[in-house]
Amino acid sequence: MPIQILMPALSPTMTEGNLAKWLKKEGDEVRSGDLLAEIETDKATMEYEAVDDGRLGRILVPEGAQGIKVNEPIALLLAKGEDPSALEELTEAPTKATPAAAREPERAQHPLAQAAPAGQPAPARANGRIFASPLARRMAQQAGLDLGAITGSGPQGRIVKADIESALLAMRGVPTAAPPRPAGAPQPVAAVAPTPVALSKERVLALAGNLPHTERPLTAMRRVIARRLTESKQTVPHFYLTVDCEIDELSKFRTELNAKSDAYRISVNDFAIRAAALALRRVPAANASWSDEAILQWDTVDIAVAVALEDGLITPIVKNADRQGLAAIATETKDLAARARAGKLKLEEFQGGTFSISNLGMFGVRDFAAVINPPHGGILAVGAGEQRPVVKNGALAIATVMSCTLACDHRVVDGAVGAQFLAAFKTLVEDPLTMLL
Repeated sequence: MPIQILMPALSPTMTEGNLAKWLKKEGDEVRSGDLLAEIETDKATMEYEAVDDGRLGRILVPEGAQGIKVNEPIALLLAKGEDPSALEELTEAPTKATPAAAREPERAQHPLAQAAPAGQPAPARANGRIFASPLARRMAQQAGLDLGAITGSGPQGRIVKADIESALLAMRGVPTAAPPRPAGAPQPVAAVAPTPVALSKERVLALAGNLPHTERPLTAMRRVIARRLTESKQTVPHFYLTVDCEIDELSKFRTELNAKSDAYRISVNDFAIRAAALALRRVPAANASWSDEAILQWDTVDIAVAVALEDGLITPIVKNADRQGLAAIATETKDLAARARAGKLKLEEFQGGTFSISNLGMFGVRDFAAVINPPHGGILAVGAGEQRPVVKNGALAIATVMSCTLACDHRVVDGAVGAQFLAAFKTLVEDPLTMLL
């Protein structure tokens, strides 16, 4: 029976995608790892790799189709030697969302589904081949996991993102399921998250008095931003700490460094990334994330940097920022920002990170409080450097001051930890030569 090719989940927040372009046409031979199509996700346009060998029998979703739900069929793949007449035996495949229950009979006919015992996930390995989503393969490769030792829980027994996450938690000794409760113990009361107030377009217009307006259709990225930041403010207990940093020495040092070579141009933001990374290394308790089972303290310092796009924002990651020099950080951030605006970032370049930085100083914003990007434990909001009156040695003076506000997840970062981080950050910014040590 032909194998269904499903719309993949190419990012952790993706629930639907657009099929930008087919890279194979009907009748083409397909091998595992071949590029099948270009998929527009909520973050970027990404290439989708085949996971099975065969021949592309039928394309169900044409190029340009939008709003295709994750795990919906987009094409049918004929196995090696399979007769094309098998395609005619199938009923016309839907191109729109179909309830999962309606697809269960189709899945049951697949040999992988038949091999799985009742109530158990289908095996991830068949005939020596491991079935896994592209996202799961990338995650496993980055973490050094053996896919053959992982049981898949996805459609047709494929290994999916959740299976890799469970394996990573097991490696860290974090339980992936709640332990059994003693007999007679009271059951915990489930916490009910507050429900956001939903306003229809008609309701908004009525409340606004039907004012003249222009409609901007919601993009997939804008919907994800709205959902994730709403969840963050509703579920993450934010608190804020602000510190003022004098940056006259930093500005002088930056000018001297940029005059030494045309190969790089270091910005104030690059200094902020380097200082934040070194401060996290000095105060590792701030480089952590919350989970329901444990606080996860990260061994690496990967800084996610907010980049503004025309229809939203994205946070590409400067990995191992504490181990990179200023010139390397400057070069990498410039490249990441350019490819982010072009929609050409790879999944691993914007997924993950351990801490965030958002800088609005270039817009003249003096200070602001940013919203935490889960699962990060904090985000540093960097304002503009401006001349302000300060007191030095009992006398009034003028200094260039930059206000930085740290938003902390209070479940992970206590006030004292946040203050220690900001103190370390301020020391580094005000004595930039220490960033070279």
